[in-house]
Amino acid sequence: MGLLSGKTVIITGASRGIGAAAAVAMAEAGAGLMLLARSQDALEAVAAGLRRTAPVETMTCDIADFAQVAAAVERTRAAFGRIDVLVNNAGVIEPIGPLAKSDPAEFSRGIDINFKGVYNGMRAVLPVMQAQGGGTIVTIGSGAAHNPLEGWSQYCASKAAAFMLTRCVHLEAKGRGIRAISLSPGTVATDMQKKIRASGINPVSQMDFSAHAPAEAPARALVWLATDDAAEFAGQEVSLRDPAIRARIGLDPLPG
Repeated sequence: MGLLSGKTVIITGASRGIGAAAAVAMAEAGAGLMLLARSQDALEAVAAGLRRTAPVETMTCDIADFAQVAAAVERTRAAFGRIDVLVNNAGVIEPIGPLAKSDPAEFSRGIDINFKGVYNGMRAVLPVMQAQGGGTIVTIGSGAAHNPLEGWSQYCASKAAAFMLTRCVHLEAKGRGIRAISLSPGTVATDMQKKIRASGINPVSQMDFSAHAPAEAPARALVWLATDDAAEFAGQEVSLRDPAIRARIGLDPLPG
């Protein structure tokens, strides 16, 4: 029996990066999956390799649109009978650059994805979890939620807002068997880091790509956070830079 056998997991932004790695890890742990992203072709490329071992559904979904998110949640409930875990993973870094020169439409789109997208997922799934007596919502956070970084005003602000949503959900739903947790994965070797490096703005852009963690590390953390072993962290942000957390998950210590 896998750690997540019999559980149903929804993952947003599941077509690449942390989302795709989480799909692999959770399928290996025995979960049934609903994978969401904007590209159906990219979703199917991820799902094709998983269907031999796990039930996997895919659906195109713009998480900035509540109606689309609600439809995805309903389809998941209809297909699997329940929803045990929501992973709010989808996110964007753009716009990168000085706030005074930012494009208002691009900034608004970032907020729609990073903050309102998290709200949409929570809002759609909470009634289902409340009715079934419990569930877990894990949102990908960031150190940028707590530390301002030059050129990242949208990202820092939206990640801070998303973490406050996690804390609010914990306050409101903890008595209903629902856990809300934030995972701060550190810098991860994804397409987002390539965009950051190309920008040349702030110290993160100067890091060599090889210095970033593989997406498989936060994926393993997400599996663990979906289990009762992580219940003590409800309402908190779990950081993969914390040696004690890494030991709990079974990750190697960070170098240095």
